[in-house]
Amino acid sequence: MPKRLPSDPPVLPGLTYMRPLGSGGFADVFLYAQDMPRRQVAVKVLPSGIHDAELLRMFNAEADILAHLSAHPSIVTVYQAGISADGRPYIVMEYCPGSLAQRYRRERLPLDEVLTIAVKMASAVETAHRAGLVHRDIKPSNILITTFGSPVLADFGISASLAPRSGEEVLAMSVPWSAPEVIAEQTAGTVASEVWGLGATVYSLLAGHSPFERQEPGQNARDQLRPRILRASFPPMRRPDVPAPVLEALAAAMARDPRDRFPSALAFAQALRDVQHALGFPPTPLEVAVEEWVPGDRSVDFADAATRGPQISSVPHSSRRRASAPVPLTARDEDTDISAPQTAPPRRVWPWLVVGAVVVVAAVLVVWALVTGGAG
Repeated sequence: MPKRLPSDPPVLPGLTYMRPLGSGGFADVFLYAQDMPRRQVAVKVLPSGIHDAELLRMFNAEADILAHLSAHPSIVTVYQAGISADGRPYIVMEYCPGSLAQRYRRERLPLDEVLTIAVKMASAVETAHRAGLVHRDIKPSNILITTFGSPVLADFGISASLAPRSGEEVLAMSVPWSAPEVIAEQTAGTVASEVWGLGATVYSLLAGHSPFERQEPGQNARDQLRPRILRASFPPMRRPDVPAPVLEALAAAMARDPRDRFPSALAFAQALRDVQHALGFPPTPLEVAVEEWVPGDRSVDFADAATRGPQISSVPHSSRRRASAPVPLTARDEDTDISAPQTAPPRRVWPWLVVGAVVVVAAVLVVWALVTGGAG
């Protein structure tokens, strides 16, 4: 499938386009400068001319899911969503300048850092599960790094509900980090498959490659990886500073049979915290939503393919007309169209008539005084 060229950035109110950040199969991400409050934001937008109901459904669901989950400290924050003047849905999100997309391939990540990231991501995934949602795309490139150096889980574009689904399920996967049952198309996503994805992601961060990659070039195409994942057991890791307890936790998370894995993302996080304690590392706090939290799938309609949100009715443009006199401050309201002709307020004439009359009377009195004085 040929790579799609990125679309043009849309004109958005209160936002100034700066540069592209990335382009995926179905959406583009751009960096904008927000005017009020002043900050940099990432804007995810569908390309021009997209009318696919399935893409619109997924885009709407991602906006709603992020709105519900982004209060979590390890999930990317969403600010707003809407429709641009040219009819393209967009989501305004927290700008994260860093990512683990390629860093783990270029350098050996410290063990303590990887364990911290793993516990934080497991906490985020557990929170999504408690909201009745599955991410379905856990992998290193979807772990972003905020301006404060904290890892956050991003890209909920192919998320789905954990509730039983009627009709045909939409399958979605990232092959190197997808569980065997997802590769075999036996499920669209479960808690067990998410635990496998977490384990495969942590394995990748430690090993410098995904679990079933081979070092020989030309051996890691999608069709070559799929059968290895389906039939292989936990692959060995050639990294001497990774102790046995870490490998045992990863092996349990990536067991071929879903019933042999950790029962939840929280259980995986707790096992990693036990490893941190045994190795003398400070245990990373568990950040999981409380039971009273309203499940997110109640507010997410996964069948909604309508274009929702505020839509800009016009696009600002420069004018070649001569600039008119400044508009009085009282007329420069945010809801006032300052490009429309302004009607000047009526002038108050009577104060000037009074002043003129007083001046005339004073002049007459002065002349009279001079005349009568001279006659005397």
